[in-house]
Amino acid sequence: MKGFPKISPMGERGVLIEFAPIIDEILLQEILFFKNKLENLYIKANVEVINTYNSLLINYLFSIEDVYGEISKLKKLFENAKIEKISDQKIVYLPVCYDEDFGWDLEFISKEKDLTKEEVISLHTAPLYTVYFIGFLPGFLYLGGLDEKLQISRKKQPRLKIEKGAVGIGENQTGIYPKSSPGGWQILGNCPVNLFDKNANPPFEISSGDKVKFERVSKAEFQEIREQILEGKFQLKKEKYEG
Repeated sequence: MKGFPKISPMGERGVLIEFAPIIDEILLQEILFFKNKLENLYIKANVEVINTYNSLLINYLFSIEDVYGEISKLKKLFENAKIEKISDQKIVYLPVCYDEDFGWDLEFISKEKDLTKEEVISLHTAPLYTVYFIGFLPGFLYLGGLDEKLQISRKKQPRLKIEKGAVGIGENQTGIYPKSSPGGWQILGNCPVNLFDKNANPPFEISSGDKVKFERVSKAEFQEIREQILEGKFQLKKEKYEG
């Protein structure tokens, strides 16, 4: 889109790079390409690069002495770059139990969308979701690709505590709570897999640009997976994505 990206300072230690205000997989490829370029550019500096649906934020762990000189350098990087497709994407298969003990809002979604519970589950497990970015909690996956038939508003009154692993829907997104926290998404199941481990390297096994496929499991299978995780025997199912 003409006029993008827009580059502007964010305080004394940040630069914001804004792309077209859309949610799009082609744009995601462009953002991730530039994120990789920036991480390589600042590989020896104390800099963090964070992406969202349509922006990049460069957090400098020091005050920028010449912010407009820095912006000028970044503009040249963007102007001269030849965008290449990201080639190291993978598909990650995540087990989800939709038992009534976990699907707190499954009946509500069913009634609101005029679907049976089985239809809701079938529609939720059908897509190959795209990981657009990770936040607001470490390991929280913002997934695009939710079927329009399941898109539903967040709760007017958020819950004070959502269980770790809760799988929910908020508007046109679906995602997994990596830890217990307050939240307003409509909850329809639970995933036993740990999405964030601060002691691991890297702490995330899933990255922006990856694909996620939900696989329905029974309550018994859920408990078995949880035990395997506690014993350190669980292997996350994943494969290279050939898009």
